[in-house]
Amino acid sequence: MSTWSADEEPVVRPFMLTGGRTEPMREGLRIETQLRAAPAALSAPLRFESRRIVELCQRPRSVADLSAALGAPLGVVRVIVADLITQGLVLADDAEPMSTALIERIRDRVRAL
Repeated sequence: MSTWSADEEPVVRPFMLTGGRTEPMREGLRIETQLRAAPAALSAPLRFESRRIVELCQRPRSVADLSAALGAPLGVVRVIVADLITQGLVLADDAEPMSTALIERIRDRVRAL
């Protein structure tokens, strides 16, 4: 006898998606980091969330955008994305962090509005 109703989807625990890992293998992967799929990524033998991330990253997306699109916790997406980067299937735009002076200029201009 099934415990699922016809309109329910089975729940997959987040740790199952990452093999039990909670920390990404790559440091410095921020929520605003822009990601894009490598040219050959769509032909890679990927499954589930990894496949969906590659599909979504055909256009640049942030880690936070991927988390929202997948409906998966941010930490889980960071682990999966780090694995894809390590495999060379997703490329990260590691832009330099904004300087304090730039942040203050933006703040001042927003206040002026």
